[in-house]
Amino acid sequence: MKIENKILACVDQSPFANFVADYAAWAALRLHAPLEFLHVIDRHPEIGSGEDHSGAIGFDAQEALLTKLSEQDAARTKAEREQARLFLNGLRKRAIAAGVESPDVRQRHGNLEETLVEQAPGVRLYVLGRRGESAETTQRDLGRNVERVVRALQKPILTVTDNFREPRRAMIAFDGGAATRRAVQFVATGPLFRGLPVHLLMSGKQTQDAAKQLDWAKETLEKAGFQAPASLVPGDAESVIARTVQDQEIDLLIMGAYAHSPLRSLIFGSTTTDLLRSSKIPTLLIR
Repeated sequence: MKIENKILACVDQSPFANFVADYAAWAALRLHAPLEFLHVIDRHPEIGSGEDHSGAIGFDAQEALLTKLSEQDAARTKAEREQARLFLNGLRKRAIAAGVESPDVRQRHGNLEETLVEQAPGVRLYVLGRRGESAETTQRDLGRNVERVVRALQKPILTVTDNFREPRRAMIAFDGGAATRRAVQFVATGPLFRGLPVHLLMSGKQTQDAAKQLDWAKETLEKAGFQAPASLVPGDAESVIARTVQDQEIDLLIMGAYAHSPLRSLIFGSTTTDLLRSSKIPTLLIR
């Protein structure tokens, strides 16, 4: 599908793929945009069959072994592609049932991050799960690919959780920085949240012009026709956001993502990663 402004849902063969499909379908309908499901099969050539091929062998035996390994690899690739095809067709049917017209599917072999960057010129919004295929074995609360992928992409990314609930109330975690100002503009100028109340919350360490910045955000949203109640709450950002999400029954969180370098985040930690780990609702990340 070589169409600009598509919704690209990145899926793997895990139970979380259904929720990615549901939120991607919701976004496609709200944005009146085409939807594509992309499954990237990340090849690991270092993973062998488990057979012992060590030891000295003659030329003819070596040729036979190479042929056998090549045939095994071809058979494994064919099986992977067929399994992925059935999986993607299931998601396609799910999106059609939700009201999406003619969603497309694609599978690729390669590196996930590189593939998503390659697709970026035609993408309006990415949708991906915060946990993936390895979640049940690793017990990770945040997928290993999420931070790397988000840092590599400059388009909005909707990261989703374990259950689908149609968003009725959204909230922008606003800090006055460039990324959250872009988040306000994204909401104000597009149809994704049209008709929904969008709360503004400013927390954490306050600056002298915090109130002025929050007023700008509120005015921008209200001029675009949004109900935009705004709050300036001092305190730990993660705790304040979590409490407000619960108290205001927020269904979707919008925030800037990874404003600092990977090195700084490694040393001091990342607010984005902390919020993604603690948040129980889908989160729209704006770079």
